[in-house]
Amino acid sequence: MTCASCVRRVEAAVSNIEGVRSTRVNLASECATVTTKDDSVSSDTIIAAIRAAGYEAEPIRQESIIRQKDEQIRTVRGWKLRWMIGAGLCIPIMLLSMSSAGTGVTLGILVLATLVQGYVGYPFYVSAGRAVRHGNLTMDTLIVLGASAAYLYSVGVLLFSPMNHSGAHALYFDSSVMILTLISVGKYLETRARYRASSAVEQLLSLSPKTARVLRDGKEMEIPMEAVRPGDRIRVRPGERIPVDGIVREGRSTVDESMMTGESLPVEKKPGDEVIGATINLSGAFVFEAVKVGEETALQQIVEWVRRAQESKADFQRLADTVSAYFIPAMMLVAAITFLGGWYWGNGEDRFAHALMNAVSVLVIACPCALGLATPTAVMVGTGKGAERGILFKESTTFETVGKLTTIVFDKTGTLTQGKPIVTDIILLSPMKEEEILAIAAAVESVSTHPLAAAIVEKAKERNIRYPIPEQFEEFSGRGVKALLGSQTIRIGTAEFLDKNETPISESIRTSVNALRQAGKTAVLCAIDRKMAAIFGIADTLKEHAEEAVCALRSLGLEIILLSGDAKETAQAVARSLGIEKVIAGVSPQEKAAVIARLKAEGQCVAMVGDGINDAPALAEANVGIALGAGTDIALETGSIVLMSGDLRGVVEAIRLSRITLRKIKQNLFWAFFYNLCAVPAAALGRLNPMIAAGAMALSSVTVVTNSLRLKYHR
Repeated sequence: MTCASCVRRVEAAVSNIEGVRSTRVNLASECATVTTKDDSVSSDTIIAAIRAAGYEAEPIRQESIIRQKDEQIRTVRGWKLRWMIGAGLCIPIMLLSMSSAGTGVTLGILVLATLVQGYVGYPFYVSAGRAVRHGNLTMDTLIVLGASAAYLYSVGVLLFSPMNHSGAHALYFDSSVMILTLISVGKYLETRARYRASSAVEQLLSLSPKTARVLRDGKEMEIPMEAVRPGDRIRVRPGERIPVDGIVREGRSTVDESMMTGESLPVEKKPGDEVIGATINLSGAFVFEAVKVGEETALQQIVEWVRRAQESKADFQRLADTVSAYFIPAMMLVAAITFLGGWYWGNGEDRFAHALMNAVSVLVIACPCALGLATPTAVMVGTGKGAERGILFKESTTFETVGKLTTIVFDKTGTLTQGKPIVTDIILLSPMKEEEILAIAAAVESVSTHPLAAAIVEKAKERNIRYPIPEQFEEFSGRGVKALLGSQTIRIGTAEFLDKNETPISESIRTSVNALRQAGKTAVLCAIDRKMAAIFGIADTLKEHAEEAVCALRSLGLEIILLSGDAKETAQAVARSLGIEKVIAGVSPQEKAAVIARLKAEGQCVAMVGDGINDAPALAEANVGIALGAGTDIALETGSIVLMSGDLRGVVEAIRLSRITLRKIKQNLFWAFFYNLCAVPAAALGRLNPMIAAGAMALSSVTVVTNSLRLKYHR
């Protein structure tokens, strides 16, 4: 495909297939995404329709993506060779054109110009001819019309005019060869830049190793990645990439997961920990069990998300495609009017030639290639840049929506906080030491499955405190537990639970409990033989960098809201520590979605940041759903942006990257439209030489792609 007109042609051909719901074609990546109503439409049917429209296609697979990149490299090299040969032939043509006219000189110019037309212009003529055969008009149609008009006019003058050797009639071979050569230079620079812009998916795929060292039947063997099955045990040595996703079974090591999460610090791995395919094992060797292989691995899911985002179509691109559909016929009409008007109303004997050259300038400079590339190149670079930082955009429309955001709504547990309660305070109420109390409490709670119980047990393990197993255990759901430890009866739970079990709660104890609650902590009381022994303050601590992220978002002019299903006191304590003023607490998952809907109804553009199943309705309801990569699968599927690391600074990076990508899109479209608005009238009035028009047209496309590539260096 060469321009937005090709895009529209392919979309129309596929959309006319019965059973196709929607079709999106991307010029920069040369990919189509087709959504069907059911399974009745096969890929062969879609490919046949595309071929009938004059183009070739194949289904996207990993090998086809790699093959496409190889084809792009050959295309870049091909355009480089063509423009270099064209430039080499243009120099003698220009020199001969400035020398004294004579039969030998003009025939020499004709031969050289014909070589340029045949070799440099070959891909333009083939593409234009194919388009015409299928009833289509493309950018190449305008280029061929312009270059051919100048060439054929010069041939006609040379062969049929009796005055051609005296120089009475001007020859425009130099214009025809310069048009093709300059546009070839532009195509070379454009295809090279497009190759760089679309390199994100290829770079991700290259991270996956080709083989895996599998342990089967007591033997270690190296097999292709395609042969790895779930349940296989795989050995990974220091410095090697982990082949697939799995769980460590033997050994310990540290792993560099920066390519997946954007987190630069290595992550320690021990038996039971998850490992991600394509990440790098740094220190020790280990054996892990394969869990997800092939297209189910995290890497393949990321590749798929990035590819879908690059192929999706933003609203700005739909506008450009609509304009381009009518642009080429309109420019051909303008060129015809320019020629006829200049020939009829022009002055001088050469008014036919001047009118023709003005029309050629209009045809050449009006090519809408820049319009077709303005949005997809910026989206491709933006999504690739995000993937490098562990930020995955699922749709190109997200860039536009993020640019309009006014409000960021945060879930609390697992989003702003770690999602894992820990013991923060131990208030002793008896002569016993902390280690003794922890041993007793951990012994009782080790039998419980409650998250708060796990926090007490984890605290004892941190201090290497040994504890026995209780002889009897009884759990009272949501209130507390009772156990027999030796001759002692231990009760652990809420103040209300102990109070009902004849354990006196003094005012000073109630004051301590209220103080913990005001600080956003849960008070867990421990009594031994109906006498208070200790109070444990348990809290879900803030995530690292949470305060930094909230502060940065506020500096971007966004309103911050904390939306939580937790108690009001707990949510407000977290909000105070982060400087968040607006808190909505005690809401169910459905009520969270209703809150988002109400904010949207008030005219706000809302982003929801969450990680759990209970956040999925709100993520779906929000204008932009931002899901943390450490969260549940349903949250990841619902969010329109996924932060692989779970680092809240990624929210700030995603918004900043979206804003600058949107700015690049607007800049590209402005210059593409502005260029045509200014250049076409100038060409029609004879203010632009065809060679200058060709150079300007090539420069416009290169400028758009180069401006998009500047995103690669955004920090």
